[in-house]
Amino acid sequence: MLTTNELAKVYDTILSAPGMTEAVKIDMKLSRKNILLLHYVIKRGLSLKDDDKANLLGGIPEESIKELDAIADEYLTKSGLNELSSKLSGLSSGNSAKA
Repeated sequence: MLTTNELAKVYDTILSAPGMTEAVKIDMKLSRKNILLLHYVIKRGLSLKDDDKANLLGGIPEESIKELDAIADEYLTKSGLNELSSKLSGLSSGNSAKA
């Protein structure tokens, strides 16, 4: 089994392999339900505290984190789900305030 340090080096090696920074065009059709869920998963993963992050997320450069955040927002905007997501977030934060 790999140690945390060794695993971080493996992830860093994979992310720095030739061609990994090249842009790739992806034409996908997703349901609005899956876009909403994908947005939530990306935002939740990026908002974890440092000690909660998986080894891969801990080594991601800040520029990549900002790009992933922008992708999540862009998907939400293109699907017309900004308002719904905002209202759902309001409900979610209301529940956590009561707990």
